[in-house]
Amino acid sequence: MKQIRDYLLGLVAAGLLMVATASAQEAGSAGANTIESMNVVQQGSVLNVKLTFKEPLKALPPAFSVAKPARIAFDFANTTNGLGKSSQTYNEGDLKSANIVQAEDRTRLVLNLQKVMTYEATIDGRNLLLALVPSAATQGAAVVEHFARAQPTETVNSVRDIVFRRGKGGEGRITVDLSDANAGIDIRQQGSNLVVDFANVTVPGALRKRLDVTDFGTPVLTVNTVQKGANARMTITPNGLWEHNAYQSDNQFVIEVKPVIENPNKLVQGSRGGYQGEKLSLNFQNVDVRRLLQVIGEFTGMNMVVSDSVGGAITLILKDVPWDQALDIIMQQKGLDMRKNGNVILIAPREEIATKEKLEFESRIQIGDLEPLVTESFQMNYIKADAIQKLLADPKQPLLSKRGSAVVEERSNILFVKDTPSRLDEVRVMIAKVDIAARQVMIEARIVEAGDSFSKNLGVRLGWRQTFPDGAVTVGGGQNFSGQLDMSGTQVNLPATPRTGSPGTLSFLLFNNALTQFLTAEISALEADGRGKVISSPRVMTANQVEAIIEQGVEIPYQQATSSGATSVSFRKANLSLKVTPQITPDGKIAMKLDVNKDTPNTRLSTGAGVAIDTKHVKTEVLVENGGTVVIGGIYTQETRNNTTRIPFFGDLPYIGFLFKNREIIDDKTELLVFITPRIVAENLAVR
Repeated sequence: MKQIRDYLLGLVAAGLLMVATASAQEAGSAGANTIESMNVVQQGSVLNVKLTFKEPLKALPPAFSVAKPARIAFDFANTTNGLGKSSQTYNEGDLKSANIVQAEDRTRLVLNLQKVMTYEATIDGRNLLLALVPSAATQGAAVVEHFARAQPTETVNSVRDIVFRRGKGGEGRITVDLSDANAGIDIRQQGSNLVVDFANVTVPGALRKRLDVTDFGTPVLTVNTVQKGANARMTITPNGLWEHNAYQSDNQFVIEVKPVIENPNKLVQGSRGGYQGEKLSLNFQNVDVRRLLQVIGEFTGMNMVVSDSVGGAITLILKDVPWDQALDIIMQQKGLDMRKNGNVILIAPREEIATKEKLEFESRIQIGDLEPLVTESFQMNYIKADAIQKLLADPKQPLLSKRGSAVVEERSNILFVKDTPSRLDEVRVMIAKVDIAARQVMIEARIVEAGDSFSKNLGVRLGWRQTFPDGAVTVGGGQNFSGQLDMSGTQVNLPATPRTGSPGTLSFLLFNNALTQFLTAEISALEADGRGKVISSPRVMTANQVEAIIEQGVEIPYQQATSSGATSVSFRKANLSLKVTPQITPDGKIAMKLDVNKDTPNTRLSTGAGVAIDTKHVKTEVLVENGGTVVIGGIYTQETRNNTTRIPFFGDLPYIGFLFKNREIIDDKTELLVFITPRIVAENLAVR
């Protein structure tokens, strides 16, 4: 950093030497603008700089900034310095001094600051007003990521639990269970550690401890949780190359520390896209490329090896761009390429690097043909050795060299591989990724059949009988000779006909004193309301990506004719079955191929050939969260009927028409729902 500072100061000093030669040019610049005065005032956190010119400015001047040392420079074209001095000390707020350098018809104003600041420029008549405020992220200070702002709450927020787990990608996942989701959370990188502050959160004494999680094989070595006044602080100590990601779900705050595999073709390591280097501003006119690369190397602290074939000059004007982007621009303009190894960067023309790598590849091939072979045995734990053998010998993408071979010993499930040491390293890595325990999944299905039935039936039977005095002639019916009510000979016979049960009846008899005329009536009615529910819950456990079947039911016999004409007894299944193939996704969800079948015998539709079977079948593919429930199918049926049977003419008579008709009302509802709930049984290692 000191070399950059000296280099930039040298540029300013070179500009100061030009002031001596500028006095002769001022006389010949009668039509040029002039800086007449400069005033500096600190108002609160805003530093106001006022420049007064001889003539109003037509546009805002171009400017650039330097972070180390903190400076802002403004260029005024066709402008002279009328202040009578080229340097002045202010010590007002964060402004230490100002330099005004004139070269030919251009004047540069350099503001020397205590720290990095941003500005807003406005033109007010003959004045240029500059409002400077401190930058949001000051150079040299740790950048604080405000993950969540604290929300006002009346309850006391506290940490209920801290859980550390290893993810499937080798990342360390720290889960903090909070009593309230409205906690303020700040994340910052402090040196090589990651510090998380929870605002207004208390930590119980049992959780104030240091967790040593080195044995989990993640980038995280320790997790230390302490109480800092009213706040809780968690210090995470990683190792090696890493990056972090944080998210919050309800009361759970999760921070993941992922390992980063170094990419030799990337200047800044990590999975996040784009340029990520520290920002800088450059303004060079026709500068030597090797000198410019030296400046960038000194700024970043990287060791640069520049090939002797790199040369030429370049003009570069950049403002607040990441240093890796600035280096990329330079290499694109000059046809260069780079290779990174640790903190050393090799820069050379593309053709030179390509030729060098080609020679390296050819030499590796020659070494592989001459390198001695080594035999190594691999004990398979969870996978068949012959499956690994087929994978190694895959003709589309063989992992073994031309001289390599693999032999399987089936009894002990051991694979013997003979190849070069470099190829054996690749085989070892591949087997470590493949030979792992399959994760188990428990799938629970709930098949719910709900029924709601309602029926109402109303009917009547009506009879009339008359006996003449001599008793010789009788008309009608409805009473027997013993005087009992007899409805067998009624003139209107429309009784209630319910589907189930017996209807209630109301009967009455009217007759005269002489017992010669009889009127009999019987009203029958029935109202039935029923509700029922049948729940079937098959469960099955299986490994990841392995099909499982579970079924339970009966086999119904039926007669079947053979080719000879005789009959034989065959059986047909009426089962409740669940067939499922689960697949655990990388994000912890479960994708399933489902085939659910529920058959029930229907005795009401049985015939001489056998019993009918009611079938309900669902086949689909769904994606469900771990422990979540999804409805994969549903059938809703409703049957509504209103039947009326009447005697013509009499049934339509007002008031008494109900004596000559029968009414039946039916309203049946049935609903079938299929629920699926998968759960991952094999959990990762955890420490509490």
